[in-house]
Amino acid sequence: ASEIDAVSGATITSKAVMAGAKKCIQQAKGEIPVEVVNTGKASDEDPSDWLGQPPEIAESQIRRTVDADIVVVGCGLFAVCAAAEAGAKVIGIDRFATGTGVRGDLGALNSRYQKEWGTKIDKFDFVTMATQYAAGHINQDLVKLFCDESGKTIDWYGDRLAERGVELWHESGDKDDETRWKHYPTGHSPRWGAKGPDGKKLDGNAVLVDYARKLGARFDYETRMVKLERADGGRVTGLIAETADGYVRYRAKKGVIVATGGYGQNYAMMEALQPWNLRVIGRNGALPGAKGDGIRACLWVGAAMDETHSMMLFDRCALRPDQPTGVETAKKGDVGFFWIGSQPWLKVNADGKRFFNESGIYEGILHADEYQKGHCHYSLFDSDWVAQTKEFKMHGCSRVHPFENGADPNIHWKVFEEKMLPGLIEKGFVQKADTIAELAKKLGVDGKALEATVADWHGVYDTKTDKAFGRKDSIFSRLDKAPFYGAKISPASQTTYGGVMRDLKCRAVRADGTAIPGLYVAGEVASQYGQGVSIGVVLGRIAGTEAAKEALGK
Repeated sequence: ASEIDAVSGATITSKAVMAGAKKCIQQAKGEIPVEVVNTGKASDEDPSDWLGQPPEIAESQIRRTVDADIVVVGCGLFAVCAAAEAGAKVIGIDRFATGTGVRGDLGALNSRYQKEWGTKIDKFDFVTMATQYAAGHINQDLVKLFCDESGKTIDWYGDRLAERGVELWHESGDKDDETRWKHYPTGHSPRWGAKGPDGKKLDGNAVLVDYARKLGARFDYETRMVKLERADGGRVTGLIAETADGYVRYRAKKGVIVATGGYGQNYAMMEALQPWNLRVIGRNGALPGAKGDGIRACLWVGAAMDETHSMMLFDRCALRPDQPTGVETAKKGDVGFFWIGSQPWLKVNADGKRFFNESGIYEGILHADEYQKGHCHYSLFDSDWVAQTKEFKMHGCSRVHPFENGADPNIHWKVFEEKMLPGLIEKGFVQKADTIAELAKKLGVDGKALEATVADWHGVYDTKTDKAFGRKDSIFSRLDKAPFYGAKISPASQTTYGGVMRDLKCRAVRADGTAIPGLYVAGEVASQYGQGVSIGVVLGRIAGTEAAKEALGK
């Protein structure tokens, strides 16, 4: 609700949010014009006016004009390639020198790689799971779209990789890994190693940029969109971008696709739209360009924004015991990248007590941290951790051992053991001790309580019965082999959920649900939940294809 009451001592809703919440909600919903609400440009520091208004740029400031059928803002490569394949004249622009590329892992249902291995995922079981994890805050039509289109998208990407000698592997999981938490082996990861013409190792960005250029696509880097332009009838006709030489007008005859990422690096937007996540954050892993510029540009031309906001969080940020969670720590970036944080070790709060079933989805315990002292938890493991991680039933990027079908984990346990862990210990992000009492002291956790918790845990391990939280799986760590290790854990954030509303053709829509002609959205810019970058690339392919149909009159 837009009416928010002040609560004495509240830590989740700040005074700044309360001051501007009603205005921000009205802006995002498209209930009142931007120009009526705002008095100045958007602020990256003031949550009460995160939206701002489009800058005024005189015609005399525009140095040149560029024409295309379709302009893709943010170089959404799946969109650029789809539009170019359809025969449209497409230009991708990006504020950075090379673009931000393609994330390493992508999820899908019914790809040929899954079919070859025998992985079968029921579409409606998947939709149900996603709905449950989102507590009902989800558009099932969008999840079904992902189910129907993601396999084809991954197969297409696999073809592009194969053309360059790169294998794409399905992360199969294990056949026998039933847990209380429903999960599906959707992951696909390239096995990099091939090199490009310049002798450098290939990555997703190089592969798709080269492919798009062969189809006639053009890329203008170091080019930042500052505003979209529209005709009197409301159609988006192009945009104005800022370059080192000044402002450039891009005229898009048939459509602009905005694929500039989310707003994870814009702390004013985060404070206004999802402040609870800022209280627990430790490491900000959102891409550098995730400033929310694309989202704001779409709202300025009448698009509506999703009213439910969240963020993809991973339990893999280690803090020194005296480091607080929150924005200031995240901004400094002096934190530990604790890759094995998702492993279901014994985990406790600052009082040395368990408070959550450690064996579950990544974000579960992180949201539970909101109710704990210091908004964090502490993860404990012993010297037998390598053998334990082999027994744990882990899916996706949390896995540190090869998958059953031979696919590589994102980071192998040897890499963590030999390269990452020593540095984390040296820099104080992981504590090492010969006794539990000593470990508690180093972590700043209640020592007597922690010793009692560990003693209780020995009983859980010995009986394989967890009367406190009902763990029935992943009880493979007794925590009794010195030396002992511990880390203070907070979330590593990655992508934001809750962007510009769109229809199933990826056309940006107004508050009344009508499409804005000439404006498409994809990736984090678009309203989407549950699959992050995976649904993002699917939306990119759809946006590029649909915009090209309009461009070519199909």
